Amino acid sequence: MSDASELPKKEEKEEEVTPEPEEQSDDSSGEEAAGETEMDFLRNLFSSTLGLGSADKVLDELTLDAVARYIKSGKCKNIICMVGAGISTSAGIPDFRSPGTGLYANLRKYDLPYPEAIFQIDYFKKHPEPFFALAKELYPGQFKPTICHYFMKLLKDKGHLRRCYTQNIDTLERVAGLEGEDLIEAHGTFYTSHCVSFCCRKEYNLDWMKDKIFSDDIPRCDKCNSLVKPDIVFFGENLPVRFFTSMKMDFPCCDLLIVMGTSLQVQPFAGLVGRVSKSCPRLLINMEKAGQADPLFGLLGFGGGMDFDSDKAYRDVAHISTCDEGCLALAELLGWKEELEELVKQEHARIDSQDRKEKASGSKGAAAKASSASVAPEPEKEE
Repeated sequence: MSDASELPKKEEKEEEVTPEPEEQSDDSSGEEAAGETEMDFLRNLFSSTLGLGSADKVLDELTLDAVARYIKSGKCKNIICMVGAGISTSAGIPDFRSPGTGLYANLRKYDLPYPEAIFQIDYFKKHPEPFFALAKELYPGQFKPTICHYFMKLLKDKGHLRRCYTQNIDTLERVAGLEGEDLIEAHGTFYTSHCVSFCCRKEYNLDWMKDKIFSDDIPRCDKCNSLVKPDIVFFGENLPVRFFTSMKMDFPCCDLLIVMGTSLQVQPFAGLVGRVSKSCPRLLINMEKAGQADPLFGLLGFGGGMDFDSDKAYRDVAHISTCDEGCLALAELLGWKEELEELVKQEHARIDSQDRKEKASGSKGAAAKASSASVAPEPEKEE
């Protein structure tokens, strides 16, 4: 399951990650993260091949009810959510690959050489117009967070959430109330933008980029006149260094992994499910099972080998439903359903009210501007 808030499959290799040019202090961090990633790969390979490591059973059964009982036990203080496309589709954001309705099926009007070119950095630098036309259709601020987004906010408010790792670029996690410290935006974000020139790299904020996109101007740097691109990860670009450094701290501490709305096919994001301890329960809420063990990938340590159905299954739970339905079901088992529904209602009302005020303010400003322009200046008196 994937949608327009989740970028297409990346081809980055972990060892190739380098920091942003302007953040020279991150050079050593990037190299260290890459080196440690290689060591983790070898550990996973030997561990899975030789059957090393303990595998304590934490859940009394592999059901959503058991996950809820585990959360209510008070033992879950470091829940990590891994989320992708599916958590935003109910907000109205189209998916990528659904026949007829997916984003790629509706890109013909942009006259691309191939659909993925719209997210290809080399193509963007030569032909930025298609991307910014698409960005206008999908720009953050036109959609409201879903039940799933607010469920993660509840996890935070109740002291259970350690971090949310998201593949999405729609910023709806932030709109729902998660802050920068709560988030690892693995595929980048529209929240900030930078000049593409390595000699400049001037930063611009969300409002600046929004003004450019909605006035149909190709955003260019006011310092060097190079293109300015939202900080989302295109084909041919590296994932943020923070993705690699944070996962080293977060996943060993995780006591429950909740995976929602992702096909677990995009590396290195998909490989995160294998970084929790062998006793850590993993819950998948998705329209289909994902991330299941592949014989070859399992041997190489990729993907984490989710096991829902075999005789050896002991910690992986698959709840097949939409992300919103799954979060509501879990919230009900936790006794949070009414609180979640009220939170969604209040926040959506607040967002609608804010939108009305902004539109009214914009209309007044436009009317005042038109009125002043229509008034002819008084001729100067001759002395």
